Amino acid sequence: MRVEPVTFEALVRHVVGLVVSSSGTTAVRLLVDGHPATRPEELADALVEPLRAAGRPVARVRTRDFLRPASLRLEHGRRDADSLLDGWVDAGALNREVLTAVVKDGRYLPTLRDPVTDRSTRAAYVAAAPGTVVVLDGSLAMGLWLDVDVTVHLALSRAAETRGTPLDDAWQLAAYDRYRREVAPERHADVVVRYDDPRHPALVLRR
Repeated sequence: MRVEPVTFEALVRHVVGLVVSSSGTTAVRLLVDGHPATRPEELADALVEPLRAAGRPVARVRTRDFLRPASLRLEHGRRDADSLLDGWVDAGALNREVLTAVVKDGRYLPTLRDPVTDRSTRAAYVAAAPGTVVVLDGSLAMGLWLDVDVTVHLALSRAAETRGTPLDDAWQLAAYDRYRREVAPERHADVVVRYDDPRHPALVLRR
């Protein structure tokens, strides 16, 4: 295993190349996973236009738009680390309405629930053209066992994770510790990027 420094632009090209090398008529479900301090949504957003330029339709989806109702996800309080890891995101709905539907039915639901108001978005299904790439971002997301084809993990050291977590959110660190032990995202992701300094990402190359 070796670590290769890359620019953010080179990282985008690397991930896009990995996706477009697959069949152009088959949907690809891509997950960008990382601690909030890594801003996984920024990498996910940056992939959209290059993928489209490469001829692939894109469906941009966010795990935060598929949270379970507050009455369920906060059942054990607002600072329960185990619930954050296992019970905040409606993984069943994400699989059923997006990740499986885009393959089986040629359509997907872009959002389910507004994370601010906690109300249903009442979004309509969107038709997915052949070869659509679903670009999904989230934190602690590899532990949800979602129906994805490609996973990108933005990895932080424990020290960087602590520095990047606001004091009011320090209770979340227990969830990330458990995530590291039980899910081992750096071992299982297709693309692992060391992201302690987002200005200087580095690809982890296993071969």
